[in-house]
Amino acid sequence: MKRTLYAGSAALALLAGAAGAQDLKFAPGEDARFNWKSYEDFGAAHKLEGQSLNVMGPWTGADQDLVLSVFAYFEAATGAKINYTGSNSSEQDIQIAVDGGTPPDIGISPQPGKVADYAKAGKVKALPAEVADWIKANYAAGDSWVSIYSAAGPDGASALYSFPYKTDVKSLVWYVPDNFDDAGYEVPGTMEDLKALTEKIVADGGTPWCIGLGSDAATGWPATDWVEDMMLRNNPPEDYDAWVANTLPFNDPKVIAAIDDFGWFAKNDKFVAGGAGAVGSTDFRDSPKGLFDSPPKCYMHRQASFIPSFFPEGTEIGKDVDFFYFPAYASKDLGKPILGAGTSFMVMSDNPAAMDLIQFLETPIAHEVWMAQSGFLTPHKGVNVDAYANDVLKKQGQMLLDATTFRFDASDLMPGGVGAGTFWTGMVDYVGGKDAATVAGDIQKSWDALK
Repeated sequence: MKRTLYAGSAALALLAGAAGAQDLKFAPGEDARFNWKSYEDFGAAHKLEGQSLNVMGPWTGADQDLVLSVFAYFEAATGAKINYTGSNSSEQDIQIAVDGGTPPDIGISPQPGKVADYAKAGKVKALPAEVADWIKANYAAGDSWVSIYSAAGPDGASALYSFPYKTDVKSLVWYVPDNFDDAGYEVPGTMEDLKALTEKIVADGGTPWCIGLGSDAATGWPATDWVEDMMLRNNPPEDYDAWVANTLPFNDPKVIAAIDDFGWFAKNDKFVAGGAGAVGSTDFRDSPKGLFDSPPKCYMHRQASFIPSFFPEGTEIGKDVDFFYFPAYASKDLGKPILGAGTSFMVMSDNPAAMDLIQFLETPIAHEVWMAQSGFLTPHKGVNVDAYANDVLKKQGQMLLDATTFRFDASDLMPGGVGAGTFWTGMVDYVGGKDAATVAGDIQKSWDALK
């Protein structure tokens, strides 16, 4: 397998001429934010004229345009052609193609559990060991990423089966800076500080949090994110992995304690807008609105990076509202864990050009082109963070780079009947008054019934 070269140079004109430079979003060599040498060296080492790749993934509309803008650099550098098919039902479409014996050369998946299913069935290619070594060395919390996308193959041996690329961050707390300034509050740096701030806001006559679990048929899922963050802040990542695999039962005392740590915030009438009784019935899309009332109905809202879609129209992030890292306990010495999600690239055929595309994803340029536009975060330590399109993305990207542990949303990795079933409903029962041990026991019974 050819490796990406980062020594020597080649004329940019040879790489970005007739092969499609006219279609490149940023002209090679003209924007100092980008690592053009990584593009230059990759093209010098990978000559694929006349070859083509079929790629299937989840990105459509504007996101499809963005990923195609990245693929254009691979095409221009190598002479290969990528035929991309995007779909809102890409997981099902890839499965149908695999079952029909016509898999794509590359499948892009947002579900590590699905990657593991393909690996066990022998429907995806194990990536060479040097790719896993590269990720460990070049991604922040690299061991975490290799762990997430490693699985047992048909022979039971574990290997890396997918290459992580686009990432999302969930461990965020949103707040209005003017409200903090007016009250004299500072952004907390530890979980101990966050809890102290919560109590101070109450002592000052305010309400610290807005929390809502309502989401139509998916009601309850926002609480699963809270519990997952608390698992990572109370336990080492190995316990989190065992919980996802159910080798650490759902009713283990460690899990119960994490649920109750969420409950410290959500089940106290003084801590939550509308009181604890409103948590289960408040729609998650409406819950952050209290941040923007005058006087504020709440001062903080824990939610993922997508939540600004539900802020009042015209809200300017960084000015009208901002965010900080949902902090870890200083006393537990577990580093800076990040909860999130993401998409990864699977090699699903014997087309050798597929491995070339995986190697292209190792280059900074394959990340920086999307970073400079919108909606893209990466843990790649070799990128220039100044390439991010705005300060919001740059700040979230830096959180990824500062992370000591990254873990994928646990409910997305658990069996559907649990992760998108009893875990959701159990959290609604919990905020409704049931104790954590009873709820955790019920969820474990549902998991046992699936075995």
